[in-house]
Amino acid sequence: MTLLAGPASPPVPAPLRRDVAGAPARAGDPTDASPRATPYLELAPAAAVRRFRRLAAALPGTAVHYAVKANPHPALLGALTTAGCRFDVAGPTEVRACLAVGADPADLVHSNPVARRDALAECAALGVGLFVVDSPEEAIKLAESAPGSRVLCRIVTSGSGSDWPLSRKYGCSAPQAIEVLALAAGLGLRPAGISFHVGSQQRDPQAWASPIAAAARVFGLLREHGIVLDTLDLGGGFPAHLEGGALPLAAYGAAIETALRRSFDRADLPRPHTLVEPGRSVAGDAGRVVASVVGVLRRGDTRWVYLDAGVFTGMVETLDEAIRYRISTSADGGPTGPCVLAGPTCDSADVLYEKQPVQLPLALAEGDRVVLRSAGAYTTCYSTVGFNGFAPLATVLVDG
Repeated sequence: MTLLAGPASPPVPAPLRRDVAGAPARAGDPTDASPRATPYLELAPAAAVRRFRRLAAALPGTAVHYAVKANPHPALLGALTTAGCRFDVAGPTEVRACLAVGADPADLVHSNPVARRDALAECAALGVGLFVVDSPEEAIKLAESAPGSRVLCRIVTSGSGSDWPLSRKYGCSAPQAIEVLALAAGLGLRPAGISFHVGSQQRDPQAWASPIAAAARVFGLLREHGIVLDTLDLGGGFPAHLEGGALPLAAYGAAIETALRRSFDRADLPRPHTLVEPGRSVAGDAGRVVASVVGVLRRGDTRWVYLDAGVFTGMVETLDEAIRYRISTSADGGPTGPCVLAGPTCDSADVLYEKQPVQLPLALAEGDRVVLRSAGAYTTCYSTVGFNGFAPLATVLVDG
């Protein structure tokens, strides 16, 4: 078993201790009597590799670039590299993490549309050749920082159908993308194509159809002006098995294939090279957060269950209750009732689920184990170091 401190940002975590055998532990269950201190993330790199292969099979001919930001653990990156996965990076730290496990810099795409000049220059110096922008200002910055790079322009989507929409911070309109890519060509960059993201934990496989059609219009109009694009970045959004379930990856592959055939695959507009940037769908189901009950209290008519893992110690995606994890406990099997689920810090925002209470066993008590499933993505990478005196979420490698 290897125990590592989960990083607040993507740097490679350093090992803290090993068990006597030095081998990964086997995944347990909520009744596990292990003396391991909670909370921690159990991470199974082999499970992530299986998910990568299923997604690749659902999207034949499409390059799969795992989004390192979801979980940058070196064992995970190494296993994915060995399996043939490529990577989506957001900055030099993630580039170095990929290179450290043997990834080819030619297999990296820098998808952060607004980045520091020195970060862009550093990524280019490390060998990254494909970057995403979404504005004239960022195209100019890229041309000055990483001259001659290939460039994608990100277009905005509604995010409708996703649990965590990404529709405001990044992306421009399709007409603006035409202007950005034409400017990029004039600046000496090499316009490569269009990127977009339909929102994280996207429940609707049809969500890709509209941005694919918009991208095809950009491809066609720029072709008329002598700029031939060859790459379409379909982004991430593919789901993990969170509360509410998810359609099989094959359903997403079939819907995307239909949309590509409708918008491309014709003499005047051949199908471009396609890639995807999954994070949650690869790493999510490969991990689970194991926590302990700190206390169970009655506040008026409401039962509150406090865990030693909370919003600021790994579960940041429960903010606004956007991401809802499947939960099991060591007290399962008896009657259940609603409760508010809260974290351990003194911050009043450290409440996981309150608007929609969770059903947990009425017998749940201090010291019981609680497992939040499909939590391998966006937990350790957002665990705040030393927040309110609480350590960042640790990672335990397991077979799985």
